[in-house]
Amino acid sequence: QVQLVESGGGLVQAGGSLRLSCAASRTIFMINDMGWYRQAPGKQRELVAGITSGGSTYYGYSVKGRFTISRDNAKNTVYLQMNSLKPEDTAVYYCNAKDGRWRDYWGQGTQVTVSS
Repeated sequence: QVQLVESGGGLVQAGGSLRLSCAASRTIFMINDMGWYRQAPGKQRELVAGITSGGSTYYGYSVKGRFTISRDNAKNTVYLQMNSLKPEDTAVYYCNAKDGRWRDYWGQGTQVTVSS
């Protein structure tokens, strides 16, 4: 059963922008934090950005000031606006949601490729 559905990845030139979206199934009970992680080839998965159910945000150091996370609780949807993209942002981006018991749910991943 698909729990998180991502969209919005693709190929963009350096300096460009992309917006990722992730819709969570309502079968996930009482979603707490939602966020985005990424994994580049040969590297560990890392936090990109997160947002609490109350709207507080937190970011990975390398994306601060360039990426913005937002959330629509009514739609169980989280967004990631990515501006001033760099080649080092190239990775598979994964949506994450934590339920009322802080269990993790993951999307299938969406590829973001930034060309120089």
